[in-house]
Amino acid sequence: MQKTYLLAIDQGTTGTTVLIVDSTLKIVATADEDFPQIFPKPGWVEHDTDVIWKTVINCIKSAVQKSKINPKNISGIGISNQRETSCFWDKKTGKALCNAIVWQDRRTSEYCKKLIHSGFESSFQEKTGLLIDPYFSATKVKWALDNIASVKKAAATKNCAFGTIDSFLVSKLTGGIAHKTEPSNASRTLLYNIQNLSWDPNLLEEFSIPEHILPEVVSSTSLFGKTKKVPGLPDGIPIHGILGDQQAALLGQACVEEGMAKCTYGTGSFILLNTGSRILKSRHRLLSTIAWQMDGHCTYALEGGAFTAGASVQWLRDGLGIIKKSSDVEKLAAQVDSSDGVVFVPAFTGIGAPHWLPNSRGAVFGMSRGTTKAHIARAVLEGIALMNHDILRAMENDMGAPLKSLNVDGGASQNDLLMQFQADILKRKLIRPKMTETTSLGAVFAAGLGVKLWNGFSEIKKAWKTDEVFLPKMKENDRHLCLEAWNKAIRKLTD
Repeated sequence: MQKTYLLAIDQGTTGTTVLIVDSTLKIVATADEDFPQIFPKPGWVEHDTDVIWKTVINCIKSAVQKSKINPKNISGIGISNQRETSCFWDKKTGKALCNAIVWQDRRTSEYCKKLIHSGFESSFQEKTGLLIDPYFSATKVKWALDNIASVKKAAATKNCAFGTIDSFLVSKLTGGIAHKTEPSNASRTLLYNIQNLSWDPNLLEEFSIPEHILPEVVSSTSLFGKTKKVPGLPDGIPIHGILGDQQAALLGQACVEEGMAKCTYGTGSFILLNTGSRILKSRHRLLSTIAWQMDGHCTYALEGGAFTAGASVQWLRDGLGIIKKSSDVEKLAAQVDSSDGVVFVPAFTGIGAPHWLPNSRGAVFGMSRGTTKAHIARAVLEGIALMNHDILRAMENDMGAPLKSLNVDGGASQNDLLMQFQADILKRKLIRPKMTETTSLGAVFAAGLGVKLWNGFSEIKKAWKTDEVFLPKMKENDRHLCLEAWNKAIRKLTD
């Protein structure tokens, strides 16, 4: 019997990964390639989309070659992508009109401040679930239309195509035929009404953005198009699933029921909570966003995150020099049974939800002459978990119910000490999957659902495999004392 394969493209902020799996989710081959970041001015971040496309082609060729499969047996392609990054290209030629403006870019900060001071934020949040911030695409698009001559000229002649990275890749993969996106990416633009699931004419008017430059929004598992003249692939392979990276990780973690959450431990922590068919307006300024739209049904999520997670461990390595590599932190922290009263607040770039202390900085409290580097290492791991605790508790309060589960991924999820403390302080079960490439796995699941390799979420849950479960086992009094010390430290940062 001829085997079936799926190809996933995970296009991230610093690199591209391509994954080929079979129908049992066995990884047949992977390939990845980094690309350079462009920093034209302080606070500006750009990408050369031609270079991004080259990395995608290179990774596809390499993965197919490593797999030794006939690429004609690839039944579908899925895409997960860095969100909010704004691309502009010529509809006729497919050529980039300028560099992409990356989600990290802050060039529109002053414009965002003016919008907020004008009292627009509540209406924006009501429609989009988002806050006004340079992070999202709309102000980047306006800036490009106002300041980049090639974009302005192409828009005037209706030859300008705008899209997030997923739209750009779909256009390239289909030989310029398709100009499409889906709701998890559209909902990150500050232009998409997440209630009626359409581009919002009033928001477009506010930003002076013509609708003809926008991609068509279709379901997350729709047929986006078929490959045409893609090096390394035959024509006609369907692109059948797309999700923004964090939503892809939510699906890749099989968090398909209301109340299920995932936390990705990267440089920061990225947390999404599945809220089902409900759009929850957060009392803690968390984001309401679309997780995915499939089979005519839209699933929503609450999103929040800590700005600093793995970066704290990097600080121990690079700033203090008390570990040689990041993975050494667990062994060092395990040398002591507790942090002995030391509390570390990972706030190198401020604190977001639910405390919102943007001007605060990292702090260490409670040190004594007996404090060792092991106590500091343990306090750093605990600080990461405690920050996530506050975000997840805020999500539970917004939802009015406890989490059903917390599934974890990312580099630091391999740290058993951190995972156990996270379970202890939350008093919730943590689940770590066997396959930790959850963003790519989400793209695989979306594509597999699109081509009917799997018929519904029940089969996704069967395919998803657990590596380890962490159950809370901390004594309640110890937990209370730990949270009391943490809250005291947070209060000190507000003084």
